[in-house]
Amino acid sequence: MTDTLDPHAFRRALGNFATGITIVTAQNPAGERIGLTVNSFNSVSLDPPLILWSLDKRSADSLEVIREAGHFAVNVLAADQLDLSNHFARPQDDKFALIQYTEGPGGSPLLESCAARFHCALHEFVEAGDHWILIGRVLDFDDLGRAPLLYHQGAYSVALPHPRVEKNPPATSTAGSALAQNLSNNLLYLMLQAVNAYQSSYLPKQQALGLSVSEARLLILLSVLGPSGVERLQKESSLPGSEVVEAADNLEMGGLVTRSGPVLELSEAGAERAREYWVLAEKEQNQVFSEFDDTEINLFKQMLNSVIQKA
Repeated sequence: MTDTLDPHAFRRALGNFATGITIVTAQNPAGERIGLTVNSFNSVSLDPPLILWSLDKRSADSLEVIREAGHFAVNVLAADQLDLSNHFARPQDDKFALIQYTEGPGGSPLLESCAARFHCALHEFVEAGDHWILIGRVLDFDDLGRAPLLYHQGAYSVALPHPRVEKNPPATSTAGSALAQNLSNNLLYLMLQAVNAYQSSYLPKQQALGLSVSEARLLILLSVLGPSGVERLQKESSLPGSEVVEAADNLEMGGLVTRSGPVLELSEAGAERAREYWVLAEKEQNQVFSEFDDTEINLFKQMLNSVIQKA
């Protein structure tokens, strides 16, 4: 291995480690607030209770607010807070203008309906390459028990039971039987389980074609939408803007897309690769739904589209 790593390849390799997503918040005595979407959050110590996260050195203003405040909060996002993650990932004059929050120790904004929240005093910060590592001493925490929002290979994900884990353990009580019965009748739970089962087979085959999830998603979208800007691709892909930019850069370096100002367009090679992904998707779909006839499949599509339009 050489001393110089390809930063794009390195970032893609790091993306194989699935993480949660947090929003780190702070407010200094002058009332200046910051909110940053962060997935580098991790535990350090139980005694004393310490956690850490990393901050890009280009965000010197944010570090200054945290130093002045002496406190920060780590808001661990729940699975339904994807829009909140995107909101705080975008540069804005006042990220909190339309956001409901309360104030914790040191005035740190605490966001609502998260999976968990950690109220921290700034314990130490350390220089590490192009980032600072911030270590916080946990003063208090809120365990709200909600399912977390996850991030893997440039795409948002959710935590679902592994397919090899026993799905229907023997009922040991009437309450256990009732819970199993309720889950088997809950449409949202069944949809999530169906997506999990579908992806456990499909995603490895998709990734075997050589692109990350985010890159493949952009390639497929461009083949349908035609020339598009980053904002539209972000909206249609449900990916953070930074990941759309990263994926677009990788596709451009690979000769699969071209740029005309802010607009991205498939190259001839990109269109050919997109066809490969469509062939794979159609093959997988035909295999999964082979036992259903056209009438059933059309009804299923109608139901899904209706749910999507009401969301």
